[in-house]
Amino acid sequence: MTFEQIISDIHKKKYAPIYFLMGEEPYFIDVISDTLEEEVLDETEKAFNQIVVYGRDVDIDTVADHAKSFSMMGGYMVVIVKEAQDLKNIEDFEKYLDTIPPTTLLVFDYKYKKLDKRRAMAKKIEKMGGVLFESKKLYENNIPGWIQNYLSGKGYSITPKATQMLTDFLGNDLHKVRNELDKLIVALPKQRKIDDADVERNIGISKDFNVFELQNALGRRDVVKAMQIVQHFGESKDNPLFLTAISLYGYFTKVLKAHYSADQSPNGLAAAIGVSPYFVRDYQVAVRNFSVADCVRCISVLREFDLKSKGYNTGDAPEKDLYREMIFKLLH
Repeated sequence: MTFEQIISDIHKKKYAPIYFLMGEEPYFIDVISDTLEEEVLDETEKAFNQIVVYGRDVDIDTVADHAKSFSMMGGYMVVIVKEAQDLKNIEDFEKYLDTIPPTTLLVFDYKYKKLDKRRAMAKKIEKMGGVLFESKKLYENNIPGWIQNYLSGKGYSITPKATQMLTDFLGNDLHKVRNELDKLIVALPKQRKIDDADVERNIGISKDFNVFELQNALGRRDVVKAMQIVQHFGESKDNPLFLTAISLYGYFTKVLKAHYSADQSPNGLAAAIGVSPYFVRDYQVAVRNFSVADCVRCISVLREFDLKSKGYNTGDAPEKDLYREMIFKLLH
């Protein structure tokens, strides 16, 4: 069952007896758990029939005792185990599953780990009609689509450039991304198409001096613009060198993929390198300006500066000097 299906069922009051939420991405786990915590019971019922515990503070026997309790005034007894990855011997809870009454709704937030689906606990959860949900980490190339979908669900749209600015600046930490998107939602009226100026004004990402603009400057071999951007980066703590090096590594890897794409049409290139068709023209320019050998050399340079950003063979050189040296090597 997908995240969207689970949330939809909760909104429709179609509940499973147990939700075992596991995996590397805490965002989806938290949203499902929070939605159950907020929506299953009303405020009066929560005082009597909702129990929230933390894995580090309880053992499986205590959780079982809570889960066996019957609700007061009818309805559900909701038991939520947050940070369940800290609960010792969690797979031994399988022996208690048959003792839990049908009026109990039990939730485990099991972050950064997974149950072995071949073992008894996982099989029993699925057999009794429970939800065994694996929350997978999104790759960075999935973040633009996630941003657009999140905003669309709130009644907003966003330009491709603004989307990419947010992706480059925020990475794939979905909690962080959502918090920044919520800032935009609070600040702007619905039905508004969010653009780069809105992002600059409300999030603090410069629309002129950001990784997206640096990539385009490099792709055009615009030395002056690239140096202006990294001069700004070197004077600010918002763009550490190691993060910029990682982003540029991804950029030149995409340029390299574009060279080898069998389909050189805009849609074919977009699919091959994992970007919006809106940005394909920028990559076509970069392909003309950077040969395959140039891309391989640039990737090597970025590996070198990833190490330098972590203190290897830098001496006392300030970060702004390392930035200038990196851009010079990429363009020459």
